Amino acid sequence: MKTYYKLILRSYIGPFLATFFIAIFIMLMQFLWKYIDDLVGKGLEWYIVSELLFYASATFVPLALPLAILLSSIMTMGGLGENYELVALKSAGISLNKIMLPLWVISIFLAVTGFYFANNVLPVANLKMGSLLYDIRQQRPAFNIIEGVYYKGIDNFVIRVQERESDGQTLRNIKIYDHTGRRGNIKLTTAKNGIMETTPDKRYLVLSLYDGQNFEEIHEDDPASKAKPFRRTEFSKQIRKFDLSAFDLTRTDKELFKSNHQMLNLSQLSYFIDSLQNQILRRKERYLNDFDNRFRHYSKLDSAQYSNLDYYQKGFFDLGLIFNSPNKETIIRNAYDFARTNKDFANNFHRELHQRKRSLARYEIEFQRKFTLSFACIIFFLIGAPMGAIIRRGGFGLPLVIAVLCFVVFHVISVTGEKFVREAVIPAWQGMWISPVVLLIIGIILSFKATNDSSIMNIESYIKKYEDLTKFFKKIIPIK
Repeated sequence: MKTYYKLILRSYIGPFLATFFIAIFIMLMQFLWKYIDDLVGKGLEWYIVSELLFYASATFVPLALPLAILLSSIMTMGGLGENYELVALKSAGISLNKIMLPLWVISIFLAVTGFYFANNVLPVANLKMGSLLYDIRQQRPAFNIIEGVYYKGIDNFVIRVQERESDGQTLRNIKIYDHTGRRGNIKLTTAKNGIMETTPDKRYLVLSLYDGQNFEEIHEDDPASKAKPFRRTEFSKQIRKFDLSAFDLTRTDKELFKSNHQMLNLSQLSYFIDSLQNQILRRKERYLNDFDNRFRHYSKLDSAQYSNLDYYQKGFFDLGLIFNSPNKETIIRNAYDFARTNKDFANNFHRELHQRKRSLARYEIEFQRKFTLSFACIIFFLIGAPMGAIIRRGGFGLPLVIAVLCFVVFHVISVTGEKFVREAVIPAWQGMWISPVVLLIIGIILSFKATNDSSIMNIESYIKKYEDLTKFFKKIIPIK
């Protein structure tokens, strides 16, 4: 390997790894900010949260990889230009394309790796993260009794504690409403104080109540009876046991999530797309047959039954016979009802077809995304390397601003294209490839400018071109 190749690779790998993990970290913080309300207060173990963050980090790789390539390319080429190393290489007769050759190899390798990751690893990570996040969001808040608040977290029981000591176990003025009979507040237990403990396996809550009373309304089997018997008992100590198994994290079967478009690879997406397209075609055919049968059915109940049937049997149709008929109002009302019914039938089918197309669009978008995100790695390198050679600035300052700006443009155009695809405005392959094609054109222009040492960042050159263009037009058109 040539010496300057080693220099370029050493200059590239460090910024690439740093920017890649920084991008992952920023996206992970955004993920936590979005779902913080679903995670806090659930009493989740640390390894469950770590598992969720690990799978979430894996889902951010397709987005972080192009951004890291873009930023590291700008930093590498900009650093070489800032330290005049790029000028020295060019003065030695080495062209810019040869200088960027090792970076081209790495970018293509990362693009292929990104495609393999998006097709094989990303669906599994989405499946595990989606199922785990669903289970966490369905998880009840952790058991926590607050002073003066009616706690309803335990099934069929409501507990109120007037005071809770600093040790977290001693309780004062306790009320327990028992709703296991499904008859309302007919059972009540009060105690002046108590001790709250959990079993070693955290499966049960044990309340040791002291100096209390039990109140219960006796239900009569005879509904006509007006008697309301009541029972009250006193106790010096009573132990109540509550099941806490409902607070454990229940894992849902992952098979229920496998049909989601984000959890499928290319072959599975192709199968679902083909199936949905066939379903839409069969539904259209069934609709046309049903609509035709509706007209055939109503033709037998048409306004002909209120006029002269001989005319219809002979193939004649005379509106005068209908509107001169004594049943004219009935005929018109039936015609309105028939038109309104068929209009509703057509509108319902249109809404159903639109929903089916939206479902199909999700799978088609995900199919194209497998290729566009990998292709974005090459495009961002095609933008970043020439841009770094042009601006000749290293570090994180200006390169970071340019990288973020390019990534935002890419993301905004991609989201707009996806929106058009979901609304069935344009096909999926057009909507998903708008953003890569636009940035590809920009990358080609920047590569051409960098290869020819064009100073596109020099404002003075643009001012001079503007003055020359103004002088040219003044010669053609005499304007004062």
